[in-house]
Amino acid sequence: MTQTAPASADVDTAPPRFSHRDIMMTMSGLVIAMLLAMLDNMIVAPALPTIVGDLGGLGHLAWVTTGYILASTAATPIWGKLGDLLGRRITFISSIVIFLVGSALCGISQNMGELIGFRALQGLGAGGLMVGVMAVVADIIPPRDRSKYQGVMMAVMPVAMIGGPLAGGFITDHLNWRWAFYVNLPLGVIALLVCWFVLAKLPRNTSGRVRIDWTGAALLTVWITTLVLITSWGGTEYDWGSTMIIGLAVVTVLAFAAFVLVERRAAEPVMPLSVFANRNFSLAGALSFVVGFAMFGGVTFLPQFQQFVQGSSATNSGLLLMPMMMAAMVFSLGGGALIGRTGRYRALPIVGSVLMTVGLFLFATMGPDTSRTLTSLYMVVLGAGMGCLMQTTMLIAQNSAPLRDMGAATGAATFLRNMGGSLGVSVLGALYTHKLTDSFTSATGGGGAVKSGSGVGQMTPEALRALPEGIRHAFAKAVSDGIDVAFTWAACAAVIGVVLALLIRHVPLRGTAGANAAPDGAPAAPQPAE
Repeated sequence: MTQTAPASADVDTAPPRFSHRDIMMTMSGLVIAMLLAMLDNMIVAPALPTIVGDLGGLGHLAWVTTGYILASTAATPIWGKLGDLLGRRITFISSIVIFLVGSALCGISQNMGELIGFRALQGLGAGGLMVGVMAVVADIIPPRDRSKYQGVMMAVMPVAMIGGPLAGGFITDHLNWRWAFYVNLPLGVIALLVCWFVLAKLPRNTSGRVRIDWTGAALLTVWITTLVLITSWGGTEYDWGSTMIIGLAVVTVLAFAAFVLVERRAAEPVMPLSVFANRNFSLAGALSFVVGFAMFGGVTFLPQFQQFVQGSSATNSGLLLMPMMMAAMVFSLGGGALIGRTGRYRALPIVGSVLMTVGLFLFATMGPDTSRTLTSLYMVVLGAGMGCLMQTTMLIAQNSAPLRDMGAATGAATFLRNMGGSLGVSVLGALYTHKLTDSFTSATGGGGAVKSGSGVGQMTPEALRALPEGIRHAFAKAVSDGIDVAFTWAACAAVIGVVLALLIRHVPLRGTAGANAAPDGAPAAPQPAE
């Protein structure tokens, strides 16, 4: 079936050239928007116990986070495609507005049901923030120059990872928990005003013809939702072999198969399958998934080791992640400078995936006697791998996609990384919990002050300190054993990333933001002299 030309443009055209001053002004709004999306969960997490105490509904606590993740994950590729069809400015601003409305409504919630629903609305906007930032950057900065600015984005990560828990703890202790949501409003308004003015130069749809793939969007939402529910509920709310999990798996497979069939026939597919025909795009997307699975899945458990084994406080465990975040930022800046100077990038994903694998294997060797200094050195290795991978995989994916599908391609790559992280947290979390429980039960004979099962799963650092020394030592050893298993499997997954990185071919970076992607292995089209 012959597909009609995209509604957004009949051909790929380069957007208006942005000066360095324009780019920096635009980046200021984009950084605030990204900070909003990354800070939110980290600020809210410390406030959750207080929220439950105020609103009640302990049994629905997990849905405060799950609802947000579900909505943002399902919305990410849809926002990307809408940006291609309607124009990046209107969709990005709309996502900011939805996020702010959701934040305000979360702050005035009177019960857990309202809070969960408004968190889902907030997540719907957050999905557009992340993909919107990446797509706008792709619109205004040529791939060859994009690496020069990626350090600005990487700087957001340590601010969010460290500042989020600190801000959340301060708000919970000294203000009302509702300010964990209200704090988004002033930042969001600033981002909204900046983006309203600085994104006015971006191209917009002037044809008046927009055909949205509603069927594809609905099927995409169904299979993503059921898959996230499987990873969230499997082994916790329900056994992996339960009727609920099996039923969700069946729905996921059927909805995914129907989604592929619909996307192959749609005139404007919400996730164009054609982009996956490009070798580098598929490899970069698969590497993004592995990075999400191995890195985010593994790093999630570092605070467990720091708090239960090394005795750090919740606040300090966030600060102790600084070596990893700083290494990631330094290597991202260094890699960006290298790409900007040479135009070559293939070595970075290879080096990054190797460093990620080594770092994860090093974490798998940690035990109760591992010092904080040694842990920090391991973090530097893993952070260096993150810095080489995080932006480079997105750069390769965007360089492999035509401009008319840039939003959809960015959304697909972001979606794969998010899904990898969700699956990594779920699978590695199940392995961690199983090993922790077995190790603790073996050490204590199933007796003592803490029983296996829910008691182990609900242990807090404060409660552990009140237990006898023998129980504390046994639990710390069990946590260490669980960490070893989780990081060992994460490292094994990272080895797949090394193989994928080796298969990536060097395709010259486009010199203009609007140039067409060069075919795999073909030389880039010559760029006009500037």
